[in-house]
Amino acid sequence: MYKGKKVIVVLPAYNAAATIEKTYKEIPFPLVDEVILCDDASKDETVAIGTKLGIKHIISHPHNRGYGGNQKTLYNKALELHGDIIIMVHPDYQYTPLLIPSMVNIIGEGLFPVVLGSRILGKGALSGGMPVYKYIANRFLTLFQNILVNYKLSEYHTGYRAFSGEVLRSIHYNANSDDFIFDNQMLSQIIMAKFHIGEITCPTKYFEAASSINLQRSIKYGIGVMYVSVRHLLHRLRIAKWSIYTTTPST
Repeated sequence: MYKGKKVIVVLPAYNAAATIEKTYKEIPFPLVDEVILCDDASKDETVAIGTKLGIKHIISHPHNRGYGGNQKTLYNKALELHGDIIIMVHPDYQYTPLLIPSMVNIIGEGLFPVVLGSRILGKGALSGGMPVYKYIANRFLTLFQNILVNYKLSEYHTGYRAFSGEVLRSIHYNANSDDFIFDNQMLSQIIMAKFHIGEITCPTKYFEAASSINLQRSIKYGIGVMYVSVRHLLHRLRIAKWSIYTTTPST
């Protein structure tokens, strides 16, 4: 608990057997009330290791639903458990759970209802192993989005995110894609709903066991990002309308 607010960490897992234990053991449990693991039909021992670690809430998808579909399951369960502060941590150990107290503090004190762990703030992205082509694409897409979305973030593509329960209950995230573009759609919805977003510097870790999408999927993601940004602009200017921007949540 943080000042009476229930803190839940959600772990979207796919073939995370090599790293989930290391990730789990860095979670600050005096602060975190619940952990939810959703395994997206992994082909390794992710679920078995999660069970051995004592994770109380483990959900297994019988078929792979995709990164966005995994998050939908996790956020729905977190809200079912009455989470007030929900933090997504990738169990591939690309993002350290040691930043959880800072993210919880920012939301718990009412400073920002959303906090992103940015790999771009500071100068650690490339030195942490981020491929050069991904860094360049990140900078280009972020500039493109900041202009069209009419906001200012250091990056829109981090997977380290924390939300207040109010934010998750307010946006239509279940209507989003089940693929990687889910993350971008979600930020677009949050900005459209006029929730403010805070950022903190997050160390970058790229290594063999960490998950990463290949070049082909990266290109598909980049095109999707631009499409989301254009739709955001058209909706904001009332030129067109899309149902994902309704503030009535999908349940």
